Amino acid sequence: MADLAVEAIHTAYGLSRVLFGVSLEVHAGECIALIGRNGVGKTTTMRSIIGLTPPASGRVVWKGRDIARLGPHRICRMGIGFVPEDRRIFPELTVWENLDIARRPGPDGKTTWREDQVFALFPDLREIRDRRGGVLSGGQQQMLTIARTLMGNPELLLLDEPSEGLAPLIVAQLLQRVAELKATGLSIVLAEQNLQFVMALADRVYILEKGEVRFTGTPADLQADKSIVQRFLTV
Repeated sequence: MADLAVEAIHTAYGLSRVLFGVSLEVHAGECIALIGRNGVGKTTTMRSIIGLTPPASGRVVWKGRDIARLGPHRICRMGIGFVPEDRRIFPELTVWENLDIARRPGPDGKTTWREDQVFALFPDLREIRDRRGGVLSGGQQQMLTIARTLMGNPELLLLDEPSEGLAPLIVAQLLQRVAELKATGLSIVLAEQNLQFVMALADRVYILEKGEVRFTGTPADLQADKSIVQRFLTV
């Protein structure tokens, strides 16, 4: 049984409908990837899961409970963490203060992630722990955003376009860190346009187009059919 089951959700921003019956599953310890061109609904799917843009219909079932009508703070406390594309760090707070403000035990009361564990995963952050968030580089901010989310001890991590705007060397470092996260058993939903990033991490991929899931399969399935890449992913 899947830990997370998104069942035929329809989501809109006001009168503008974005998702049309999107369904997906995430099993424990699995990384699934949402891929597709800009504006196809990847971010909206994540916002629907975390409760920032609740679906108008359909269900979001987390460990047997429909959470589609709950507030984001309640969903986070149930074990789902969200790393937004725009990072949303606190620019006037130091790295350590950004981490400390997010400190919270997991839904089972356990604290798998503390400063020591976070700094072990992102050693660069230890070196700049007293630096304000607003002066960090893009790569440092992205790592801080992931680290801050981990301080809430989630069981499922939603990662929205983590490689966006980063230099190739930083993307490679970030890929390694996310792979290490996956190896801990953390479940991950990854929205990403960097196909190499996806292929290295995902167990399954969902291709979205115009708010609908148009392909589901493994990275190997995707590599085996170049026509799918040409049809849904090339500009």
